[in-house]
Amino acid sequence: MTLRFILVLLCCLAGTAHAEPARQKPHKAYLSLIIDDLGQNLPRDRRVLALPGPVTTAIMPDTPHAGEFAREAHRAGKIVILHMPMDPATGPFAWHPDLPIEELEKRLDAAFKAVPFTAGINNHMGSRMTAQQPAMAWLMANLQGRHKFFVDSRTSAQTVAAAEAQKIGLASVSRDVFLDDERTEAAILTQLQTAISLAQKQGSAVMIGHPYPQTLAVLERELPKLKAQGINWIDIKQMISVRSNRATAAHGKDGVYR
Repeated sequence: MTLRFILVLLCCLAGTAHAEPARQKPHKAYLSLIIDDLGQNLPRDRRVLALPGPVTTAIMPDTPHAGEFAREAHRAGKIVILHMPMDPATGPFAWHPDLPIEELEKRLDAAFKAVPFTAGINNHMGSRMTAQQPAMAWLMANLQGRHKFFVDSRTSAQTVAAAEAQKIGLASVSRDVFLDDERTEAAILTQLQTAISLAQKQGSAVMIGHPYPQTLAVLERELPKLKAQGINWIDIKQMISVRSNRATAAHGKDGVYR
């Protein structure tokens, strides 16, 4: 009897030793989406307003329907941001490194007047401009005075925009995934899945897309499925709060932008 008891006890201990450790409860996964380049084509852009969830509309100031679409987006309950043209973008609103601060301010003022109801701003193109520290420092201080937030589209690895925003405590966030650099539904779906995986891994992901037919088709089909995948679909203001102005590992170290 004693031998049998010992054998049973050893078996129980062995089973405990080889049991899987308790899995950590997964943290929440947050996802936000910005659609850029709006204001050019009302029928196309209205498909963006029909997308489910809190999509942020980024409207270019030099488009024929900028003001009208901004008002429509605002009435639809969407967050409106200014999609500010920056070098190498061209046009009457575009920022370039050789322009004096006075001209940059004049163009920014005009752009905000062209796009009403803006809560913030992100850069259109801007690969050269967002690397200009003096201009970016000035911009962030100006936005702070206007009570606007900043989204760094990160069109350049040399960007200092988010870092300058962080230095003064301006509400800001950075893009993680571009959805449609390749304009095929298969590639866009892959990028969306990349964003979902990133959100599940690091807790959040910010996506930027464009109103291409392929992008809209994928989003119309896939966005309603996010909740079932455990994704918390939030607007860009909420995302700024979730990230608390801290850089992700891809954009900095220990929460500080590099």
